[in-house]
Amino acid sequence: MDYLKLQTNNFFLKGKINITGSKSESNRLLILKALYPNIINIKNISNSDDTYFLKKALFTTKKVININHSGTAMRFLTAFFSIKKNKEILLTGSYRMQERPISILVETLKKLGGKIFYEKKKGYPPLRIIGSNLLGGTISIDANLSSQYISAIMLIASQFQNGLKIFLSKKITSLSYIKMTFNILKKIGINVYWKKNILLIKKNNILKNKKILIESDWSSASYYYSLVAFCKKANLNLKFFTKKSIQGDKVITNIYNSFFNVKTFFKKKKLILKKKRIKRKKKYIFLYLNSTPDIAQTIVITCAGLKIKCFLTGLETLKIKETDRLKALKIELFKLGIKSIKTNNSLLLNNFNFKKKNMYIYTYDDHRMAMSFSTLSIIYPISILDPYVVSKSYPNFWIDLKKLGFFFKKKQL
Repeated sequence: MDYLKLQTNNFFLKGKINITGSKSESNRLLILKALYPNIINIKNISNSDDTYFLKKALFTTKKVININHSGTAMRFLTAFFSIKKNKEILLTGSYRMQERPISILVETLKKLGGKIFYEKKKGYPPLRIIGSNLLGGTISIDANLSSQYISAIMLIASQFQNGLKIFLSKKITSLSYIKMTFNILKKIGINVYWKKNILLIKKNNILKNKKILIESDWSSASYYYSLVAFCKKANLNLKFFTKKSIQGDKVITNIYNSFFNVKTFFKKKKLILKKKRIKRKKKYIFLYLNSTPDIAQTIVITCAGLKIKCFLTGLETLKIKETDRLKALKIELFKLGIKSIKTNNSLLLNNFNFKKKNMYIYTYDDHRMAMSFSTLSIIYPISILDPYVVSKSYPNFWIDLKKLGFFFKKKQL
């Protein structure tokens, strides 16, 4: 297995980094572009593996479609192919993908008239999908497990003859991603309404041509916030970002300003990150991250490196991601000498006794494990196993770290 040993002597981070478009925005817009091919023109699309597999699947003529590790592609394509009349496909993915539940989405689409069949284990991919004409109507869907089930249906609902009314039952998780889908639909001109726990999407009649420049990925930017928190001085420029972002992970600006002394400035569609003068280090941090779970690993590692006790909760969706992220964090932190307490939806860091020797961090086929732990290398010797898993969301991550003075030794175990 390949690994990267990360090293840097650079405690003053300075440079310019270009991060490609948001993976989440790109994948939603690609589905809509496939539904309205002559209407939507997209720029600054993500170069992530997830986006690559989704785009490839949308234009393939093959009957078997393998989306590898991409959970977004699995959910969005399940909905998309359910309305492609007279088209039959087998939608599959990696071994881990076949362990990730999808029954809520499938059963909801079936209630609307979708023809979807489980090929192996009930409730899980692979799926055999026979496209049909869904009329729409009214549905109720559990909103407490994955926002992607809801977004997947929202993206196709304007194609339904009768439109769609969605009742969101139970506590809504990853709310910011549903809001993102809602805002994108409004942006391209689809009639969509949201009041309390009810979403209403009307059948599309006429849409105007729309050119959309996708904002860069805030989840990817979060790792630079962690790096700046660890260094003594910083002046980093990240492009292309705006104050009026529809990405929920923009909340990272407030979190790192309040707790980790990282200041954000916006100037001509770019972020400028600087290190504030430390007045007094926080002793304890509590955060509820139900709406933005993708930044949890970044924050955990920042707290670990700075030896700040923290309790992060609202993380129930992390167990059905690329890996069980809370479990993976607990295991790898323990290797470093950091003790934590894990529940079904939370992680508590409460004991720090860093081991001084270089540690090998296993990534569990999870891009965010690799990138979040890598930031520790600015203060602590770290080797990342299977480092190129980062291509799932941020293929240029290691290249961009080199621009900031990091250097790597690629080796094999």
